[in-house]
Parts: sequence; structure tokens; C-alpha cells
Amino acid sequence: MASQASRQKAQSGLDFSSPLDIICGVDEAGRGPLAGPVVAAAVIFDPARPRINGLDDSKALTAKKREELYEKIVDRALAFCIASASVEEIDTINILHATMLAMKRAVEGLAVAPTLVKIDGNRCPTLSIRSEAVIGGDALVKQISAASILAKVTRDRMLVELHETYPVYGFAAHSGYGTPQHLKALREHGPCEHHRRSFAPVREAHALFFGSVLPDIAPEVLHAAETQDGDSDALAF
Repeated sequence: MASQASRQKAQSGLDFSSPLDIICGVDEAGRGPLAGPVVAAAVIFDPARPRINGLDDSKALTAKKREELYEKIVDRALAFCIASASVEEIDTINILHATMLAMKRAVEGLAVAPTLVKIDGNRCPTLSIRSEAVIGGDALVKQISAASILAKVTRDRMLVELHETYPVYGFAAHSGYGTPQHLKALREHGPCEHHRRSFAPVREAHALFFGSVLPDIAPEVLHAAETQDGDSDALAF
């Protein structure tokens, strides 16, 4: 099941395409990792509240700066929602469709209805609201920057919690990405229930550790996985 958090509250610096538009920025975190959910956030700024300085692509910020901005965003946003798609959903419909699902849930969970949704990347989920894909949007559109920070901080916190239960994988250090440390742990301990069985490195580790091959899955669901802490802007199908 997807987890979801939403709240009404505040910021400024609006770059409305039209003075009448209520713009919502949307971004995700966690497309590339081998473990854990994919998380998306949607943010609407409050024009009556002070501008939040320092907003940028979450990956360009330090963890400390992201945490500081996270608190400011949730305090000053007119509305925000954080949602996710589970490992089970990722392994069923593929990571890209699961990402779209998490984004859709985030937008639909907002306490305030936007009139325009700006989404980082080159693909938009199916929404009843006018939407626009913005390549590199997490560095160009402040609402998307804010969403990227909420999604990244939330997901990193999830993986820190997961680390407490499964310390052998080092989730707190790499957030589930396919680092050498993580791949070594997978080979030595096999995957846990939070690893994505549709990702090739996890399937390979399962076969190596357990001596059995996982059931075949549809080619469009199988994913090679990124090996670095950074998700591509291109949500191509």
C-alpha cells in the first residue's frame, strides 16, 4: 500500500504562467535504488508567506540543507502532499509506471486543488488537471524544487528506518542505491523483502545466494537499475 501525508499551510516566489493559475510542483525520489518505495511530493506555495531562499534540485543540496529547507517548506506551503508506490507495485507495473502512480497520488492528495501541475521530467501522469512536463524542472521551477526536497528527505528517512531493521545492507549510507557496498551485502546476505525483485542486480543476488532463480517477469517490468545516487530527469517508457 502507498503511504501518504498531506497538509494545508505556506511560501511565495510564485511564477504562475497566468495570474489566475495555482501552480503545483511535482517531483519524485527513488526511481533508481534497488530497495524501498518510490516517493513523490506535490507542493503549492502560499503567495502570502515569505519566499523560501535556497531552493534547488535536492541532489544539488547537502543533506543538512535539505533538512532545513524541508522544515521551511512544510511550514510555509499553502498545500503539500507526499505519497509513494510500494516495492510490490514497482515489481508489478514497473518502476516508471509506479513513479507516475506516486505522482498522481501526491497531486490527488492535496488539500488545495491546483489549476496547473508542473512535473519534473518529460512525462506526466494521467491527471484531471492541466499538466506540463519540465525537463530539469527541479532546478528551474521553485515549486518543483520544493517537491524534490520533500520527496528526497522523506525517502531518505524511510531508508534510515529500514536500516535499523536490516543493518547489514547499509541502507542509511546509500538509500538503497546499487553502490559497491550494497551489491556486496546483497551477494553475502541475499535480498530482503524490501528489495525490488524486478531489478536485475536483485534477481542476480537472489539466484547467487539462494541457488534458485526468481519467476520470470514481463520484459517491460524488468529494470537494470542505476548505480549512483541520482535519478534521471527522463521518465521515458
